[in-house]
Amino acid sequence: MRFTGKSIIVTGAASGIGAAAARLFAAEGGAVLCADWAESVRDTAEAITAAGGRAEALRIDAGREEDVVAAVAKACDAFGGLDIFFANAGISGGMANIFDTTPELFAEVLRVNLIGPFLAVKHAAPKIAERARETGGGALVLTASVAGIRSGAGSPAYSASKAGVINLAQVAAQQLAGSNVRVNALCPGLTETGMTKPTFDYAREAGKMEKIGRLNPLRRAAQAEELARAALFLASDEASYVNGQALAVDGGLSSSHPVIRQEFGKTAV
Repeated sequence: MRFTGKSIIVTGAASGIGAAAARLFAAEGGAVLCADWAESVRDTAEAITAAGGRAEALRIDAGREEDVVAAVAKACDAFGGLDIFFANAGISGGMANIFDTTPELFAEVLRVNLIGPFLAVKHAAPKIAERARETGGGALVLTASVAGIRSGAGSPAYSASKAGVINLAQVAAQQLAGSNVRVNALCPGLTETGMTKPTFDYAREAGKMEKIGRLNPLRRAAQAEELARAALFLASDEASYVNGQALAVDGGLSSSHPVIRQEFGKTAV
């Protein structure tokens, strides 16, 4: 029960990695504020309470400052403070190349994927630091991606946003020196979530599931629970000396990042 007595916020908790992490945090004793824009975030909280855990649900836009402020306040009011923030909410922004991506789409992906984690650090870290004086430590985990490590695993907007998250975790870890608050980035590879559902649905319908994840050495995609367990490790005291790092959980993909390159002016095959 690694999180007994801990107050935790998970964004993107309606589905995928966020929902899996919220359930696991609660199963290990944590009190979890499940936050997401989707109304179905209430289902995650209800499933936790039905299993005997402690959870609240809140609809928020993770890239909107007043919503993040409200989430931090709600967790502090409901659970007596804040120990952990898993900033997991994100959007894909599609797969358009640079030349077909509009500035509006690029800005929206950055708003959710990068400004969201920035707001989590800005508003949650001071509250976590307050509790860390009593508990000895707290943590923020920011969901980045292997697409943020190097090219070949996502669209331009998505990749740029996730590279920013990795650097944000490094900068935040430095600027929180002496607070006993750690900040790390989680870098998933291809994982079956709500965001990637169209890809997986197409593969199943076309009878091509064997091609999903074929570029990594494990030759498969991840399940949300596998990434959630890594997030829990980074948030736990087991990772008490892990700070300012980007943990790739990708089946080995980022050890090489093999890709089929798209030539300028041509369509990839």
